Amino acid sequence: MAFAMYIALEVLAVMLAAVTMSLALAHALELPGKLRLDREQYLTVQTIYYPGFTLGGIAEVASIVAVLALWIASPANTPQFWLIAAALAALSTVQAIFWIMTQPINKYWLQNVHMSRAAERFFETRGEMRADNWTVMRDRWERSHVLRAIAAGTALLCLTLAVAL
Repeated sequence: MAFAMYIALEVLAVMLAAVTMSLALAHALELPGKLRLDREQYLTVQTIYYPGFTLGGIAEVASIVAVLALWIASPANTPQFWLIAAALAALSTVQAIFWIMTQPINKYWLQNVHMSRAAERFFETRGEMRADNWTVMRDRWERSHVLRAIAAGTALLCLTLAVAL
């Protein structure tokens, strides 16, 4: 791969990882304030995120693709190679947390919100989810974003170190 292309891939990977981290970190930083909201306030606030954060979520998938390409293009068994591998694992963890912890709760928050058909398919809101204690759902959703911010921050740190080498 030409040197200029490799540098461009490094920049792209770092930028996409930064967007991934910023989305999760934004949610994590809201945690103390959102814990002060009652159920009605929380559910009202919760639904404002989805249009923008769903678009931003494209960067999360794109970051994995870019970092995978960078890892493949890197010289094997070098410190850079292993740092990029660690970043790839951390970005994959961000996605795993989303699909295992966050997305099931998104279904709960959005089950009574009118959305486009595409959004309904993505969030799978056509069925009804029940939760006896909304604070359990809130805490799980909020905790998932703290974990995602830690994983995304780790990815960005590893990627930045790899690029600096």
